[in-house]
Amino acid sequence: MRIAQVAPLAEAVPPKLYGGTERVVSWLTEELVADGHDVTLFASGDSETSAELVACCPQGLRLSGIRDQTASLLVMLDRVRRRAHEFDVIHFHVDLLQYPMFRELGHKCLTTLHGRLDLPDFHPIYAGFPEMPLVSISDAQRLPVPAGANWLRTIHHGLPGSVCPFNPQSGDYLAFLGRMSTEKRPDRAIEIAVAAGLPLKIAAKIDRADQAYFEERVKPLLGHPLVEFVGEINEAQKCAFLGNARALLFPIDWPEPFGLVMIEAMSTGTPVVAWPCGSVPEVIEEGVSGFLVRSVPEAVAAVERAAALPRALVRERFEARFTASRMAADYVEAYESLLGDRLPLAAAAGLAGSAAAQPFGLLPAQR
Repeated sequence: MRIAQVAPLAEAVPPKLYGGTERVVSWLTEELVADGHDVTLFASGDSETSAELVACCPQGLRLSGIRDQTASLLVMLDRVRRRAHEFDVIHFHVDLLQYPMFRELGHKCLTTLHGRLDLPDFHPIYAGFPEMPLVSISDAQRLPVPAGANWLRTIHHGLPGSVCPFNPQSGDYLAFLGRMSTEKRPDRAIEIAVAAGLPLKIAAKIDRADQAYFEERVKPLLGHPLVEFVGEINEAQKCAFLGNARALLFPIDWPEPFGLVMIEAMSTGTPVVAWPCGSVPEVIEEGVSGFLVRSVPEAVAAVERAAALPRALVRERFEARFTASRMAADYVEAYESLLGDRLPLAAAAGLAGSAAAQPFGLLPAQR
C-alpha cells in the first residue's frame, strides 16, 4: 500500500525530548516500511525516518519557540491535499483541522485521535463530519463523545521491544515521567514516595500553561531529601530512568487517553502503580503488570507489593499486548477495511499494465 502518515509539527518524529504522539508515529512508520509498504511521512524537517520525508517546517515547532502552530499545520495539510492522489490511505495524527479539506476523500482517510475527548468544545466536529473514519487509542477515550462519530476501531499503542530493553534487576527508587501538570499529579507522586520512605525521581517537562501549577504546588515540595527533579529527558535517558526503578508512579487525575509511559515501563519490566482513570484499566493488569489504586495509602501499600512482582512477567505482558508490530498489523487491517473492494494504487497500475499488454486488452484469464 501507498500510505501517507501526517504527523503533528510540535515535535520531530521521533521527538528530541518529550513527545508521545510523534513517538508513536515514528514507531508505526518504521514498522510499515519494514513490512514493505510505501510510506510518505509529512513532518518537521528534523525528523528521522526510513520513509520518504516531506519536511513541512525546518524543525519541531515547540523547540523552535512557535506557540500557535495553526498556520504551519494548514500549510502542511495543503501539501498533503495536493498529493492525495498518490496514496491509497492518508493517516492523520493531527486531530481535526483536516476535516473540511479532505471531506470528499473520507473513503481513503483515517484519523487517530491521540488526546482527551471529554471536553465538549470539540464534540460538534464528529457529528459534522461523519464521513471521516476515526481510530481511538483506548475504548475509554471515546466514551464521552456523543453519537455520530465514525469510529472504525480502537488500536492500542505499541513500541519496539528494543526501545526500552528489559532490566531484570529492580532499583531502589520510584519514578515519575510525564508533564508537570495538574492532570498528571506529580504532587501526588511526591506524597506517595514520602509516605513510603522511598526516593522519587521526577522527569518532566514544564509547559508554559503549567508553570503556575509547578510554582505553586510542586516546587515547594522539591526540597524534600527523598525527591529529585531531573527535568526533561531524551529517549536514551528514559530507558535507564524507567528500567532502574522499583515502580513507575502514574497517579493521574484525568481521563487518560492511553498513557504511553505505562507500556514503556512495562517493556523494561518495571511495574506500574496507577489510578484507574481513563485507559489505565485497559493497560494495567492488576497484580500482573502493576496495581490500580484509589488513594495514597493504597498506593504506598502497592509500592511494597510491586517489589515482589516478577519483572520477567511484566515484560511478558508487554510483549503479548503492546509491541509496535502488533500495532502496525492492527493499522494495516484498518487500512484494508478502508480500501474495501478498491485495489491499492500499485496493484491497480500493474493490472492496467498487464491488460494493455494483452491482445484486445484482455487479461490472461479472459482470453
